[in-house]
Amino acid sequence: MKRLTLLFLSSLFTFHSLVAAPAEQAAAEQRTTKGSASTESQGKHSPAEQRTTDEGASSSGRRSEGEAFKRRASFIKPNIILFLVDDMGLMDTSVPFVVDAKGEPQKYPLNEFYRTPSMEKLAAAGTRFTQFYAHSVCSPTRASIMTGQNSARHRSTTWIKPQSNNRGAFGPAEWNWTGLDKTSITLPRLLQNAGYKTIHVGKAHFGPDNHEGSEPLNLGFDINVGGFSAGQPGSYYAEKNYARGGKTGQVPHLEKYHGTDTFLTEALTLEANRHIEACVKEQKPFFLHMSHYALHAPFESDPRFAKNYAQSGQNKRAQAYATLVEGMDKSLGDLLVKLKELKVADNTLIIFVGDNGSDAPLGKGDHNSSAPYRQKKGWRYEGGMLVPFIAAWGRVNETNKWQQKLPIPAGAIQTQMGTILDLLPTICQLADVETPKDMPLDGYDLKSQFAGNKNETRKEDFLNHFPHEHRSSYFTSYVNDGWKVIYHYPLPARGKKAQGKELSPGYELFNLKADPFEKKDLAKSNPGKLKEIMTAMIEDLEAKKALYPQKGDKDLRPEIPEVAK
Repeated sequence: MKRLTLLFLSSLFTFHSLVAAPAEQAAAEQRTTKGSASTESQGKHSPAEQRTTDEGASSSGRRSEGEAFKRRASFIKPNIILFLVDDMGLMDTSVPFVVDAKGEPQKYPLNEFYRTPSMEKLAAAGTRFTQFYAHSVCSPTRASIMTGQNSARHRSTTWIKPQSNNRGAFGPAEWNWTGLDKTSITLPRLLQNAGYKTIHVGKAHFGPDNHEGSEPLNLGFDINVGGFSAGQPGSYYAEKNYARGGKTGQVPHLEKYHGTDTFLTEALTLEANRHIEACVKEQKPFFLHMSHYALHAPFESDPRFAKNYAQSGQNKRAQAYATLVEGMDKSLGDLLVKLKELKVADNTLIIFVGDNGSDAPLGKGDHNSSAPYRQKKGWRYEGGMLVPFIAAWGRVNETNKWQQKLPIPAGAIQTQMGTILDLLPTICQLADVETPKDMPLDGYDLKSQFAGNKNETRKEDFLNHFPHEHRSSYFTSYVNDGWKVIYHYPLPARGKKAQGKELSPGYELFNLKADPFEKKDLAKSNPGKLKEIMTAMIEDLEAKKALYPQKGDKDLRPEIPEVAK
């Protein structure tokens, strides 16, 4: 009993030192010292609220030790919002992520086309990464965010089709097409066990129909709004009940908006803010997985923003895509406003990230949707894997305990690589959540990089293993210290037949430091470097126990090219 009391008193002291003395925080701090984590916006305690607070401040036998710990967590944990945008590439924003040789941001035409003022404010308040990698399609990235593991390790290596196995003609038979399940150790489950209220809003796509992964509640989330097996909405329009042709692809849990003019992005934002308010009232730290369906097809125009692009000179589908971008940005702004209204912005970390390259309908050619980067979602080039990444606190307050633990300078630009594999270890480290010792993690804690420093211990590589059919089929790409190799397995591309011919492996090699837009293939002119990077790639695949494409019952493992003597 003495130990519990001392721990609780220590927690109160820690929380009291959390915030500075600004006038807008003073009243909330005064109430906190009396055993409450409520905020100014909540006003005085009702008798019921006071009883709840008193019970939380007590170590009586009415609560188990575990319940008492979760209650104390509201005093000692930061809130976390992971703002994940579907199909958002590096160039789908007015925020410039490309930098020149001096590290200064450079604007390109796409930055002038899109309007994302909330992202601009977030970037001004925090750190943006210029080279942040995700897998080239959605389901692999989403499983990697949840597990901290590369797709080659968790083996969900292509997008998960809700109705059936999406292996492809030569895909590995044992690939993980059923996705995550109740046994998976996930980021929300780890945070849930540490006392967080875990909230999923929007796209899930963690598993197919009739499997555990299709329901986020099976994966450690306390609340699920809108998440199911599908990777896109039937419609963004409430007039269509967010469905296509009846109930096909209908986004669940949003019936109260049916028949209104509430665009899907707005409905999800309203629901997210409602659950944030509930957590603050409940005095619980929250993890919000704000996972928008935008910018995924169908490219339906958001009427709130259509006029902004009517004279842009772009085609109608591109204009509609731009409205999806701006609607997503408004959602981000609305969340930031809500955090400040509730006086919890200081204590809330926002991580903004895309799940794969852009799918903007901007025509054909190698440099369009992600220009100046090459190609788009589903492709083996940088335009398929580079995504926007910004980290910032909801309101800058350098005296805040959590901001001191994870300092993020305003307006910083980080040019060292980061990846979606880093999110789990970074968030767990901030929240003092231990991961199981036998749980393999492929990412790094981003703390030093958030602060604007270089992580000297980081191995700067990223493996994107895709043994399936898509826009680019049957390939593995590997970035290693500024070089990138793309290995093509000796198989026909999607929709093509080998016509009885024995195909040979293919290779591409790029020096990303000198040629970030992948215009010059060096595979033939620099065979020594090709062999070096291919060797490193194969070692990484083997270390992660990757599965390979199969022809008949034969695994097609990568082959190192011969170097002429």
